[in-house]
Amino acid sequence: MWKAVVMSEEVGKALQSVVERVNQAAARRPKTLPALPPRLVAVSKTKPTELVIEAYRQGQRDFGENYVSSYQLMSSWRKLQIQSCPEIQWHFIGHLQKNNVNKLLGVPNLFMVETVDSVKLADKVNSSWQRVRAASTQRLKIMVQINTSGEQSKHGLPPEETVTTVKHILSQCNALHFTGLMTIGRYGYDLSKGPNPDFQMLLSRRQEVCDGLKLPLEEVELSMGMSSDFEHAIEVGATNVRVGSIIFGNREYPNSAPNTPIPSPEKRSKVVSEEAAKKMAHLTVSEH
Repeated sequence: MWKAVVMSEEVGKALQSVVERVNQAAARRPKTLPALPPRLVAVSKTKPTELVIEAYRQGQRDFGENYVSSYQLMSSWRKLQIQSCPEIQWHFIGHLQKNNVNKLLGVPNLFMVETVDSVKLADKVNSSWQRVRAASTQRLKIMVQINTSGEQSKHGLPPEETVTTVKHILSQCNALHFTGLMTIGRYGYDLSKGPNPDFQMLLSRRQEVCDGLKLPLEEVELSMGMSSDFEHAIEVGATNVRVGSIIFGNREYPNSAPNTPIPSPEKRSKVVSEEAAKKMAHLTVSEH
């Protein structure tokens, strides 16, 4: 019980610190970018329900999970505990296989699927949503995931297929609400070399989508940036950032050592903050 209380207190402090950094980064954005307040998605994968509830109690509403097969929300005990969080909004941020679509769409409070990466998957999600939520006319929010880094280990649509895929969703997937583009990008990019090229790629693809399909720029969101680079992502235009480890601590795996203490929020973010501050100090932010 004592450990659970300590962990909850640390999550509350860490969350408040991240929210403050999100707001500060947003204030540094050029006025030429759409004035969309960044949405913080707290990535709670593999974490105890108590920590999710504490973050919710602190005002957090958007949470991210990335495995359908081990989706923590699916267990009956988690559903019971999560009833104390009626306004929670779940974002699916992992690779989605077509055979798992129905299971995912049955999750209560599913708010957005950020990882639609093909026309076929879009069609499957669209038809399944129509069937699963037949009594509701509410469309499911989705983002199109782009593989901006070109790495074979990353999922996502080839950048050159962005416009045609979005066009298909807008014209053929009536149960879906296209809200924007998402990327994971290359891990560990050195910001001392300049703005992250994956973020710049996503910005340019949004411009192409808006120009080609006559969509207002402010209506197409960008989900990019994680614990190590969310501030830079916001500065260059992210409207949705996915932050996990500096809020909840490092991910826990079945084979990890038990009783490993969760670092304080100060320790978790100190190195990231100092390095990011040094590397971002000289960057010239651009939209393309």
